[in-house]
Amino acid sequence: MVFYDTLESPLGQILLAATERGLSAVAFTDDAPEQRANAITDQAKHQLQAYFDAGLRDFTVPIDVQGTAFQRQVWRALARIPFGQTRAYRDVAEQIGNPKAVRAVGLANGKNPVAIIVPCHRVIGADGCLTGYASGVDRKAWLLNHEGAL
Repeated sequence: MVFYDTLESPLGQILLAATERGLSAVAFTDDAPEQRANAITDQAKHQLQAYFDAGLRDFTVPIDVQGTAFQRQVWRALARIPFGQTRAYRDVAEQIGNPKAVRAVGLANGKNPVAIIVPCHRVIGADGCLTGYASGVDRKAWLLNHEGAL
């Protein structure tokens, strides 16, 4: 069973989805399914609100995401990027021990189902440019400014 809730954020409405094991999706949306929250969506909602209020730097809500082994490896690496810091796609590829996988890292980054919680917005181009973000580069810039990374 999947549970849903929403959060109004400075960047628009965020949809939260969770199983009984963990958070499975965090996405910006205009449309949301009927809300039927659980303890995990409640925890995610409170932590995200604390993040937007500038009081939370590390998320502890459990995650239950689906992806390939490579994608999950990339997402674990993203989760280790500290608040207020950025990494280039190349840095992430090197961190996972596959320095030639820069493009694959970019694709996995774009498939991250739990935006903000797994901070894919902290990955930037090698030249410092704000390349691709599934929810829009404007949101990426806002998040990085919010964290003091720009």
